[in-house]
Amino acid sequence: MRPLLIIVFFKLLTLASLVQGQQVSFTRTDIKEAEQRLASLGYWTGPVDGVFDPATQSALIAFQKFTGRSVTGLLTAEELNAIRTSSLPQPREGGYEHVEVDLDRQVLLLVSEDDKVRIVPVSTGSGKSFLDEGQTSIAYTPRGRFIVYEKHSGWEYGPLGSLFYANYISGGVAIHGSKNVPEQPESHGCIRIPLYAAREVSKLLPVGTIVLVYDKVSFVSAKSWALNPKLKQASIE
Repeated sequence: MRPLLIIVFFKLLTLASLVQGQQVSFTRTDIKEAEQRLASLGYWTGPVDGVFDPATQSALIAFQKFTGRSVTGLLTAEELNAIRTSSLPQPREGGYEHVEVDLDRQVLLLVSEDDKVRIVPVSTGSGKSFLDEGQTSIAYTPRGRFIVYEKHSGWEYGPLGSLFYANYISGGVAIHGSKNVPEQPESHGCIRIPLYAAREVSKLLPVGTIVLVYDKVSFVSAKSWALNPKLKQASIE
């Protein structure tokens, strides 16, 4: 093995050991504390059992995204302290039950009438071009206010990928579970959420649910829809 390759190999080994050490240095009690605190803040943790499983990591990633921290998915002493001292996350718009998809933060918020939230990380449209049935399209997640107008249970398979418990909001764009929810926008336009939460999230999104999709320059209020159901119904007729 060449000297340069040897150096790179041992650096990678050291980094892997460090990362592993950061994860396993916490006791089950420490991890359970982090889970309980994340859950109380509204981050979707899965079972609060002291096991740092994919659901716990997903909640940690959502926390890091929402609070503007570096997205590592690693539970360190610094992250645990940040979780302990963090304030309750607030939706962009309150006062009525709806869903928000924050494209800048790459998170989805389920918002209750009293403004309590549950948050999961998402991956949305990448902005890249792709080929679909012989036509070139752009992987774009539309901004604006929408209504869940159609739902599918279980797996749905298509030429662009697999959707688990899809909740359609605009054309072929759906909020759905996926086995692949990277930290950055990577979808063809859909709003991917972690597989472990997809079934329960779908139960909370009946047909007619208001969904706000926005970035820092494109927010549109839907309070008028919440106050006047006829306006909301007219939007899907």
